[in-house]
Amino acid sequence: MKIIAVSAVTAGGKTTAVNAVKEKLPRCTSLHFDGYSFEGEVDDFHQWVLDGTDYNVWNLSPLKADIENIISSGEYDYLLLDYPFAYRNDLIKDYIDCAVFIDTPLDIAMARRILRDMKDASADEIREEMETYLNYARIAYVQMLKDIKPSSDYVIDGSQNLKSITEELLDIIVHRGEKP
Repeated sequence: MKIIAVSAVTAGGKTTAVNAVKEKLPRCTSLHFDGYSFEGEVDDFHQWVLDGTDYNVWNLSPLKADIENIISSGEYDYLLLDYPFAYRNDLIKDYIDCAVFIDTPLDIAMARRILRDMKDASADEIREEMETYLNYARIAYVQMLKDIKPSSDYVIDGSQNLKSITEELLDIIVHRGEKP
């Protein structure tokens, strides 16, 4: 079984790409980081970056257990991890055969996040969110570009359309699928 980690900034297209690829690959399943609640989860990303960006503060034991269960089931040829850390968390890194970073420009990711998460928000709420992003949250997005992107095996241009991203991700998984 090949285990592929797909990373990107928030609203960078991880989940959309993973779900699109999963529809096209037989014997494929996925685990989604956002579907878990982890001990040690970071609440203040701004402070987390200022404190040194320790990706091991998250106790990813529940994710690890699910990875091991899928491996032992023998049901799948591919496991896609919709997972933001690539090889940066020590508990998960040895399971990953290949890490792919979807490099989505921050303005596109922000626009997607507003469209996805703030459909019913007032103009004042959107302005407040933008201020929070600029003053506190952006530092964590930029940190991912410094840490996760260079530690990934492959980088896909996240400004492409979904079809192109899906095709490129499929090519990596099926034809390359391991660390280069």
